[in-house]
Amino acid sequence: MAAPMAATGGHEQWSSRLGFLMAAVGSSVGLGNLWRFSAEAGQNGGGAFVLIYLLCVIFIGIPVLMSEYVIGRGSSQASAVQSVNDLAEQSGAGRQWSLLAWIGMTAAFMVVCFYSSVAGWVLAYIPKFMMGAFDGQTSQQIAAQFGALIGDPIGVLPYFTSFVLLTTWLVSRGVNRGIEWASKFLMPIFFILLAGLAMYSLISGFGTEVEIDGETVNASTYALTWLFRPDFSQINLSVATRALGQAFFSIGIGSAIMITYGSYLKHGVNIPKSAAIVALTDTGVALIAGMAIFPIVFSHGLSATSGAGLFFQTLPIALVNAPGGLIIGTAFFVLAIFAAVTSSISLLEVSVAFVIDKTGWTRRKSALAMGALMWIVGSGTVFSQDFFGFLDSTAGTLMLPVSGMMVVLFVGWRLKKAILAKELEGTSPLIIFLLMTMTRFVAPIAVAVILVSGIFEKYFGISLFG
Repeated sequence: MAAPMAATGGHEQWSSRLGFLMAAVGSSVGLGNLWRFSAEAGQNGGGAFVLIYLLCVIFIGIPVLMSEYVIGRGSSQASAVQSVNDLAEQSGAGRQWSLLAWIGMTAAFMVVCFYSSVAGWVLAYIPKFMMGAFDGQTSQQIAAQFGALIGDPIGVLPYFTSFVLLTTWLVSRGVNRGIEWASKFLMPIFFILLAGLAMYSLISGFGTEVEIDGETVNASTYALTWLFRPDFSQINLSVATRALGQAFFSIGIGSAIMITYGSYLKHGVNIPKSAAIVALTDTGVALIAGMAIFPIVFSHGLSATSGAGLFFQTLPIALVNAPGGLIIGTAFFVLAIFAAVTSSISLLEVSVAFVIDKTGWTRRKSALAMGALMWIVGSGTVFSQDFFGFLDSTAGTLMLPVSGMMVVLFVGWRLKKAILAKELEGTSPLIIFLLMTMTRFVAPIAVAVILVSGIFEKYFGISLFG
């Protein structure tokens, strides 16, 4: 999440539409597309998960993202909580609607705490590549190195701490001096490198025959089929819940990030079009990451269901075997850290903006306070994978969707029509009708059904739909 803004009239604003789009895309595109998407797809049926994920992005993600931009820009407030309070007052709605921002802000903070642990793992891989730790290693040996890494919290702690310090320092600078510029140039390089890795992975896989379930198959053909041809028998409410949570996590919605970013957005920028660009770009990156990772998984006989380790076990295999693998591998993980930083900044910015509004502290003091709290809570995820999983599951599959559902209910049913009309000015009536139909009916009903059913199935073992 890159947050580049130029101060205008006392309130920071993006310097241009391109700057906003690159920052918003940078906020969405991060480790969630690489590490978390591959883990979720692998553990939840491959193509079945991808299908539900795509439907969630189109029919839920884009309306929620659009609604968050509307709330942020319509209020011209930096704090998400204050933005919702402002619009609720203007619309004659109760201040209880600010709960959506409180839930989102809390979820964002929980996410950045465990996200920083993953970023610490990524940082640890940079010197590993530079020193040739993966050279000549089998896939099993590389997998074992990752297991040893997460099993050594003392060794991970310096990398985690470095990432927290970097994030805190950038937020303390206002997230606007250098980040927007960097997003414009470094994010495209990241996209090109990821696309090149996917091509390498697919080409290598097409030349590899492997035995899976007693049949000899082509690794890339099998991976593409597994990823994009859904097995409908694998679709259930648990998969739908995980897909919905991944959509919210990856795009960055439900966490009050985009409300905060919307408050920095100039009038004249088309909100629905921007929401579609950001959401679909983020989704495209996740799918390309899947095409980079899963051919390697099946080529080397690894398990697609191995969870978070997929990213750290499979990419090194491809990178060390590529021409100039040491340099490419190091460069890729450096760029992955940049993508992680642009996301972590936006996650921390939500709570920092709130502290500034409520206490009147300087940005530097507010960032240092929240950065210290982030380090304390995040350290727990370094030392405990159970705590890591608790934060991931609670924030990603419960709090983000709940906040997102409240966002679309507020914008669809309680927001003053004059405010909505002003923020959607310049959009064709047909597009507005379709988006508002999804915002008012499709998104809240779908989120409610998936959430309630998924919770009953996961925690009580009860399938509400047989």
